[in-house]
Amino acid sequence: MNTTFEEKDGKYIMHFEGRLDTAASIKTEQEMKVLYDCEGHDIILDCEKLEYISSSGLRLFLSLLKGAKTKGSKVSVAHISDSLRQVFAMTGFTHLFEFV
Repeated sequence: MNTTFEEKDGKYIMHFEGRLDTAASIKTEQEMKVLYDCEGHDIILDCEKLEYISSSGLRLFLSLLKGAKTKGSKVSVAHISDSLRQVFAMTGFTHLFEFV
């Protein structure tokens, strides 16, 4: 699992590549800490190269969403595959996140 962070046009963008499973979630959580200081910045979680997400990965996304909302920021999920969209739908996450 690899992540890449960038700031572009006032937005924080985190790119995910590989499998965000339980084993990878600890390292990924550390890499996502930069997103928690999002005040004044909206966040885009770019899932174009994300192959799989486990419940641990979904927990990371949800935790980030809750923290961002309290700071007035918005979290969007971009470039999600059909198979990952099904996971988000089955867990009710399609109602929580904006998809771009």
